[in-house]
Amino acid sequence: MPKTPAELFAFLDKLGIAVVTKEHPPLFTVADSRALRGEIAGAHTKNLFLKDKKDNYFLVTVDEEAEVDLKQIHHLIGAAGRVSFGRPEALMGFLGVVPGAVTVFGLINDDGRRVRAVLDESLMRNALVNAHPLTNEATTTIASGDLLRFVQATGHEAAILKVTAG
Repeated sequence: MPKTPAELFAFLDKLGIAVVTKEHPPLFTVADSRALRGEIAGAHTKNLFLKDKKDNYFLVTVDEEAEVDLKQIHHLIGAAGRVSFGRPEALMGFLGVVPGAVTVFGLINDDGRRVRAVLDESLMRNALVNAHPLTNEATTTIASGDLLRFVQATGHEAAILKVTAG
């Protein structure tokens, strides 16, 4: 069973990572989340759950406004050829979330370390980063350094790469 937001918060607390979470109506797209601007400080994320032709999976986390060239990103993230979006069943199986709630925090559910975490370097220059805490009915603010600590604590190597234009 996938972890719950409460289990995520307990994991973060055990690591000594302080976060602030704001509950809100479900948000399914970046456009939906723009309604919260001004209420939640920090960079807001967009997450791409991708797979290549050899069934390697990637979670690419970028700033919500960032443009990602899906025809070229495979060169940047080390994929075996072009990538496509992972199927909802794989998303649930590996990260424990549904489409519309994809989040870097889903790495807590990837016990088999099947998903490679890629954090955009421009996103990580922000002091604060916002992501859904395993549900799209809340947004959690975390310091970027603590986000990196979280990813590493889940047993993943966080690749910090320039994957966006600009």
